[in-house]
Amino acid sequence: MSGPEDTAADDQRDQQYADRLVALGDVWWKRLLGAQLPYRWNLRRLQTGFTLDIGCGTGRNLEHLAGHGVGVDPNAAGVSVARSKGWDAFSPDAFQESPYARPETFDSLLFAHVLEHLGAEPALELVRRYLPYLRHPGTVILITPQESGFRSDDTHVEFLDFAKLLDLVRACGLAPTRQYSFPLPRPLGRLFRYNEFVVVATST
Repeated sequence: MSGPEDTAADDQRDQQYADRLVALGDVWWKRLLGAQLPYRWNLRRLQTGFTLDIGCGTGRNLEHLAGHGVGVDPNAAGVSVARSKGWDAFSPDAFQESPYARPETFDSLLFAHVLEHLGAEPALELVRRYLPYLRHPGTVILITPQESGFRSDDTHVEFLDFAKLLDLVRACGLAPTRQYSFPLPRPLGRLFRYNEFVVVATST
């Protein structure tokens, strides 16, 4: 049973992680070069429709979705930042009490840079937990970091490559439709921190 000290420590860790995300996104050269533009383009070209962003963090992908999405994240500090930007974001418990928590509400579910923080089995449980909110047919998008990105964050738990992501979506009864490395070819993921595995699947 956790006490007030444990809760305070958790809150502090959440705040530190949210602050880290904000600081990483606010680096001057990233703003100058528009570093997020390729990732915004990549997400929008998937034509996600109304999207539930699970693990929304401070709202980076909610911004890319331009108001066509809702976020959920257990990090209260991150949710607070996302909401301060004007996005609809909730803790998991608050989401359950929101008007969005109805069956088949969303055209897509997005899991971007969240599953590697959990490991394969908890990741599978997380995807299954939110599948009831997906319309049929609907789209599930999984995005995880490649080698260099995985090494850059000590909160990452398990390296989830194409093979593991494909196993995950199939275990959920989903049909994979696309898999690709973004923004650079797969071999460069060992050196380029921001290279991603992208797997897209549809509900059947």
